[in-house]
Amino acid sequence: RKVGFAPVFDTESRVLILGSFPSVKSREIDFYYGHKQNRFWKMLCGYFGEDISQTTQGKKEFLYRRGVALWDMVTACEIEGSADSSVKNAEVADLNEIFGKADIKRILLNGTLSYQLFYERYADIGIPYEKMPSTSPANPRYDEKVWRHALDAVFGTT
Repeated sequence: RKVGFAPVFDTESRVLILGSFPSVKSREIDFYYGHKQNRFWKMLCGYFGEDISQTTQGKKEFLYRRGVALWDMVTACEIEGSADSSVKNAEVADLNEIFGKADIKRILLNGTLSYQLFYERYADIGIPYEKMPSTSPANPRYDEKVWRHALDAVFGTT
C-alpha cells in the first residue's frame, strides 16, 4: 500500500488543483509532479511568468505566493507503477481540511481519475470545478490553453 503527500495550501490559497496519485518518480523525490516530462510545473510556472524552482521548498513557496493549493484525490492506495488505471482500494482525500481554512474559488481536476473521484464525493460542493487535460506525459491530448483559460477565471489574465 502506497501513501500520497500532504496537501500544500494556506489561508491565501484561491485555486485548488487536485491530481490523482503521485507517480513513481514523484514518490522518489517525495513531492508532486516529479516526472521531468510531466507538464505541470512548466505550465503553472509559465502561466505566472516564473522559472521552475529545482527544490521542493522553492516549489512550495511558489504555490503559497501564487495562491495555489495542491493535493491528490487519492491519499493512499494499491498501485502498480504510475498508471491511474491500476489504482485499487483508494482512500479519498477529505477536502474539508482545505475548505475549512482557505477561501477556494475554483477547483481544477488534473485528469480523469481525479475528476471521477471528486465528482462521486463532492459534485454538489458549491465551488466551480472543472476537469482538466492531464499534464501527464502519457496524455497525448494535453492542451495548455485549457489550463490557461481556467487559471484566468481565478487570477485574471497575466
